[in-house]
This record gives sequence, C-alpha cells and structure tokens, in this order.
Amino acid sequence: MSRFQSTWTRFEFRKPRHPLLRVFLGLVGVGVLALLVVGGLFLGLAMLAAAALWRIGGALFRRSRPAAADGSVIDGEYTVVRKHHPPLASR
Repeated sequence: MSRFQSTWTRFEFRKPRHPLLRVFLGLVGVGVLALLVVGGLFLGLAMLAAAALWRIGGALFRRSRPAAADGSVIDGEYTVVRKHHPPLASR
C-alpha cells in the first residue's frame, strides 16, 4: 500500500455507529439544508424587490430632455410599409 493511499483512508468520513449520534448528525444536515434553501429564497426575493424598486425609481425620477435647438435633431414622420404577399397560385 502506498503512502498516499494510507494517508487518504485515514481522513475518510464514515457514519458514526451510535444511533443517537447518527440521528443528531442527520438532523444537523437537514437543518443546514433548510437554512440554505430559506436563505436562498430570501436572497432571491430581496434581489427581485431591489430590481423592482430600481425600475420604479428610474421611471419616477427620469427627466425628459428637450430636443436640441441647434439643428442637430432631425424631425420627421414615418409610415410603416408592409410587404405584400400575393396568394399562392392554384394548381
């Protein structure tokens, strides 16, 4: 057996044999999992709320800028022209 294998097997995690300790460690694992899920949920909700406030704040405090008076703005009216598709020829 090489030195690496003997060193690696010494730090291998194994379930404890005592039943109460196994139950306790299982509950600790479930608690950590629940904490991560709830924490992620609240973090996601906080990010959504911050994004909503950012958009509302931007819409409320946005100022409309007047057009430049020096002639650099081109004013015009536009019409949308749709492409005409003829009906399919009958066979």
